[in-house]
Amino acid sequence: MDQVTPDRPARGGHLAFFETDVRECGGTRLLVATGARRDAVTDHLDATHQMAHAHLHDHGAILFRGLARGDAGQFDDFAGSFGHELLSYDFGSTPRSRIARGVYSSTEYPAHQWIPQHNEQSYTSRWPMKIWFYCDVVPSAGGDTPIADSRILYRRLDPAARLRFAAKQLMYVRNYGNGLDLPWERVFHTDDRSQVEAFCATHRIECEWRPDGALRTRQVCQSEARHPVTGDMVWFNQAHLFHVSALDSDIREALLSVVDEPDLPRNVFYGDGSPIETSILEEIRGCYRDVMLRFPWQEGDVLMLDNMLMSHGRAPYKGDRRILVAMAEAASLT
Repeated sequence: MDQVTPDRPARGGHLAFFETDVRECGGTRLLVATGARRDAVTDHLDATHQMAHAHLHDHGAILFRGLARGDAGQFDDFAGSFGHELLSYDFGSTPRSRIARGVYSSTEYPAHQWIPQHNEQSYTSRWPMKIWFYCDVVPSAGGDTPIADSRILYRRLDPAARLRFAAKQLMYVRNYGNGLDLPWERVFHTDDRSQVEAFCATHRIECEWRPDGALRTRQVCQSEARHPVTGDMVWFNQAHLFHVSALDSDIREALLSVVDEPDLPRNVFYGDGSPIETSILEEIRGCYRDVMLRFPWQEGDVLMLDNMLMSHGRAPYKGDRRILVAMAEAASLT
């Protein structure tokens, strides 16, 4: 069960505007900062920035609550006020639409599907350090955005497995198009093959054009990383999500009846191309379940995550749901 631990009474500064409490589940902690008044998300930015500066690296996640419902433009201004240009969703893995300058739909996956925990774009070598989610429309049931602390994941996993992953790294294989996954034109935001090739060369992605015009990419990436500010080691990859074993058995069988395994929309191997043991992937999924913290969305909520310290997912839902996302502060291991 989630536990709520009240913080000390506010004594000025950011705490004069926010009332705070901490929710915890399995070691994952969420700082909930509730505004004293239902002001706009862009009001009291100094207090919001102070709150993030003081607490984000400790908790990994802050939920700003009790704010008036705004719009995509205000959310864009809010996320952009933290000192870094908002990032575009390049080399994405889920369907999204641009809503404002640096604001996207969080995902357009079908409502009945569960999206497993993941650190944003940890399947590649460049990712955002900060990510914000804004709740514009609350679903009638479900649809929460669970979080899980990547530091705890790292510590919980079998050390021998961690060493094996770190030594071999991970190779993500993606096949675009053919109606089975996102077309490459949408992933790379262009229909110019030369631009795709240039992007891949810059980001150390191997690309291969198939005879039917489809695209296949391979990229070897990290399994773990050290946070550049806190120094914490974090579990930082999407092996458990990209691997074919993540699919429901009926979906997996249906795909394999249409394409051979090398042509699956996405899959992951050790960096040398050898298969990853299903048992360790199940262990990883189990660890995520153990430390995952869930909370119901409220209209106007803004969830701010340190993307290396905290993973996120999405629960199935009913009714309308509109969660917007913005990302900033690109980072890599090199």
